[in-house]
Parts: sequence; C-alpha cells; structure tokens
Amino acid sequence: MEGDVMADIGGGFGIGAGTAAGIAAGNGLGAAAGNRLGAAAGIGIGVGPYTELTFDSEGDVDRVTQGAVARMEATDVLVFAHGWNSDRSTATRLYDRFFAPFPGLVGSGVRLGYVGVVWPSMRFSDEPIPDFDAPGALAEPGFGTALDPLTRRALGELWPGRQAELDRVAGLLEERPESAAAFIEFGALVRELAGVDAVPAAVAPAVPALFTDDVLEVCRVLARALATAGAQADGSDLAARGPDLAVAGPDLAAGGPGFAAGGALRGLWGGAKELLRQTAYYKMKKRAGVVGERGLGPVLAQLAADRPALRFHLIGHSFGARVVSFALRAVPDGARYVKSVTLLQGAFSHYAFADRLPHDRSNGGALRGLQRRVDGPVVACHSPHDSALKLFYPLASRMAGDSAGLLGFDERWGAIGHDGVQAVPGAPRLSLDTVLREGVPATGCVSVDTGSMVRRGGAPSGAHSDICHEELARVVVAAGRMGR
Repeated sequence: MEGDVMADIGGGFGIGAGTAAGIAAGNGLGAAAGNRLGAAAGIGIGVGPYTELTFDSEGDVDRVTQGAVARMEATDVLVFAHGWNSDRSTATRLYDRFFAPFPGLVGSGVRLGYVGVVWPSMRFSDEPIPDFDAPGALAEPGFGTALDPLTRRALGELWPGRQAELDRVAGLLEERPESAAAFIEFGALVRELAGVDAVPAAVAPAVPALFTDDVLEVCRVLARALATAGAQADGSDLAARGPDLAVAGPDLAAGGPGFAAGGALRGLWGGAKELLRQTAYYKMKKRAGVVGERGLGPVLAQLAADRPALRFHLIGHSFGARVVSFALRAVPDGARYVKSVTLLQGAFSHYAFADRLPHDRSNGGALRGLQRRVDGPVVACHSPHDSALKLFYPLASRMAGDSAGLLGFDERWGAIGHDGVQAVPGAPRLSLDTVLREGVPATGCVSVDTGSMVRRGGAPSGAHSDICHEELARVVVAAGRMGR
C-alpha cells in the first residue's frame, strides 16, 4: 500500500477494566456490562449527551454501545477516535477535554451529541501527553531503555501468550549487553512478535525492511532519530542526551558506516527499544484500518439508515485519524450523512486521498477519491513540531530501500499530519488563523497548518498529542458548518 507503511507513528490505548461507577451502573449485570452501561451514561464527561462506541480488534462493535448511539437525541453527532492513551479512564479525560468548548461554539439550531470511539490499542508509558499525565503517571527517567511496569503489562495484553519472548526482550533492554549477538537475538524476537517470519514468500516484499535489514543498522538508524528528536525537544546537543547516547552520538551524528566495539554497541539499545515500539505500532496501524473499515464504517451506515436526519462529523487523532478515514470505505456512493472529517496529526500517508501518485501514476492512494463521499470538507491539521511524524514516519522509506536522506523529510512517504494533503489538485493550504477568521471550503480536502498551536511535547513524539485546544474545536465546527 503506497507510502502507508509501518512507520505510521501513533499509539492508542488498551481497553482497561471498568470503573467502579460503570460497574455500579450495571446494577448487578456484571463488570463488563456495567462498564458498557456506565460508558453509555456518559460518566466523567462534562458535555452531553455522550456515549462511547466500543470495538474489538477485529472491528466487531459492542451492541450495547451501538444502541446508546442510536438512541441519542441530537441533530449533529461528533464521533472522535483516539490515537494514543493508556486506558479508558485516560480516554474519557481526552474526550472530556476536547469536547468541552463545543457547547459554546455551535449555533442555536444545532443539538450536539458526543461519541468517543474506543478501540484496543496501546501506548508506551514513557510518551508524554501535554497537560494529561499527572506526576508519577509516566515511566520514571531511571528506567532508561528498560521497560517500565505499565508498558510491560500493555505489551503482554497486545501479544497474549508470548510471555517468554517478552520476558527475554525486557531482559535484554534492561541488561544492554555489549554484544552483536544480543542484538541479533533481539531482532529475531521482535520479528517473532510481529509475525513476519510466518509471512509467505510470495508476499515477503510487503514486510517492512525494519524487520528484514541488519538489526544493528536498524537500531543505529533509530538511535540517531531518537537523539535528534531529543535534541530538538530540549535544544541540547547529542552529548547532553545522557551517557549512552553520548557514547554513540559522534558516530551517529556523522552518519558513519559502523560502530566501535564495546560501549558504542551499548549505546544502541535505545534504538532497540524504539524498534520494539515500532513493532507495536506496526500491529496498531493494521488494526486501525480494520476497525475503521469493518467496524466504524458499517456502524455509521446502519445508524444513518435508522436515523437519516443525523449528521455525523468524524474526528480522529493519530491512528484514530486512520480509523475515521478508513471508515469512509463503507460509506455508500451518494450518501450524505458524513458531513465533515477532521484529522488531527493523522498518522498515515499524505498521498492517501490522491487519485494518482506522483511517483507512480498508475496507482492512487489507499483512500483515493473517498473525500467525495463526505458531504463537506476533509480537513487535515498538521504541525511541523510533531517529531513522531516528522522524524520517524519518513524512516520507513529509508528502511524500505529508498535513497532519500535519513532524517530529512521524504516527500514520497510523508505523513498527512506532518505536511497535510498532497497530490490532490485544488486542495487549499491554509493557516490556522485564516481558518479561524474565514472558515474552510465547503467540500474537498483542506490542509490546515496548526503549528502555531500544536507545538508542545517532549521526546520522542514532540507535539504529536498536543491537540486539546479550543482553536482545534473551532476548526471542527467550521468544517461541519455548525457555528453561530
């Protein structure tokens, strides 16, 4: 699939256990049912009516939550799919924060309903979310390349039944052996977790080179990207990023062909941890497409058939942008129930909506032309301060054998959340100030540079999750023509 490769950086969250309030709402029906009914009641959300729409990894919807959406009294329904968070509690806080400004922004004839999409994903707990992570919520700095307990548990949920492999991966990351053989073992374990060893030879070229190239070279590339992201986040040089990167830094900065023995190898275990992170995201990237196309899309079609007056406005962050965009594949030609789509730091190809790829005129993007199934605009918000999409996404092309610069932005494989929609003729490119002042076009793809607002966050992801701003809520309102 064009450019839509494993470096679709994002994240997500795993569906955690129900809250006590949710269980109580079940009135003796059991924790799972209580959790769903608690969600349907809008627990923890300051706006309403609110409910959650829950999917499993195969895109199957929880019918209790679907029924709650079907009963919603509203003219316009905001459907927001998360990118990364750690559990349902964090998701609830995200939706609460993002949805909070909307009642004061819409016109008197608009009655909003709010839906938070819940799909099973995960997050490495050392990734900060601006204004969200309370003290002690993130992994302590002392963990270094070792896996903190929250991340270790999340990986176990992501790959059930792989306890032995994960234990060994965790052990290697904690010990950081100064041995090429240890890296080779680590690479083999990661390939096993990714399931690429089982890929038939006929489709082997589709496997990202991340899993097939020399593991030392891969870790070297990722370590260099991490050092660059860290330096950009705090304005330091490589030597200031800690003793391990200081050891590897001079070679990485110079782009040298190899490594010295001993300490330089030890300094590459940060790249190895990033390889594990990328492997988890490789799984999440595929899952997000499945949940969108086989889950959210058909559910929206059914809801629209049952409630034809409802107007849906889709919002997605990171991999959630992939979820809502792939949901458009299930929208019938001529349907008019999706009134707008707003993508916040979308983690998929910036050529996704193109009818023709600049580098391959015989093919189009994975979502080519699907903007025409939206009775309104598809707005891609992007920021240059998003390190996840600026640095790590283009690495996919380098690891697939492309000759472009290692850390430079590669136009062929760029992310829509980095520089907006590409190769769609006539798609305007607007500043956030312009949109807030003048609105957006009524139809088609639109790119909005939100870098003036989306700019906070630490390494490795930068401003990727800096999305809870009233200004972005106003973009959604403008896209959906819901304003006063």
